[in-house]
Amino acid sequence: MSRAFGVECVHDPLAMELLAAMYERRGMEFTEARRRMARMPNGSRHIPNAVSTAPGFIIGNVHVMAGVPQVFQAMLNAILPELKTGTAVLSRSVLSPFGEGDIGGPLTLVQKAHPETSIGSYPKFDGKNFSTDIVIRARDETVLAAAEAAVAMMIADITAAKAEKNPV
Repeated sequence: MSRAFGVECVHDPLAMELLAAMYERRGMEFTEARRRMARMPNGSRHIPNAVSTAPGFIIGNVHVMAGVPQVFQAMLNAILPELKTGTAVLSRSVLSPFGEGDIGGPLTLVQKAHPETSIGSYPKFDGKNFSTDIVIRARDETVLAAAEAAVAMMIADITAAKAEKNPV
């Protein structure tokens, strides 16, 4: 990571203090292998670790945290309030009783008519029939609702066309 940012990787003084004190409290030797947990890019900021002391770090827009789930969660909780967020992505899921082969063409037309959305299709097979979950994503509720209505209309049109071909 240090190389990527063009800075030296150092034993961070504060991390060394925190770890040395923790190992002293535990009556354990602060070995060179344990000191490696204090290595981080020069100039990085600490991410506190309330679980096991060894801090993660932030350099630029990169956040480096432990992979142990409990430690990662503690570090994530520490940085969440400062993370910048953008406009939320909204999503809706519509169940289509048809497989992708039936909806592929019409769904492409819906997507083209609603370019500010992202529409994905996720096929399913229950052992007898194909169906498709259609997921629509957008950053604006009005845009999302319009695309959802278009998908519902598409399904209704396919249903009507199939009923015409195969009257019961």
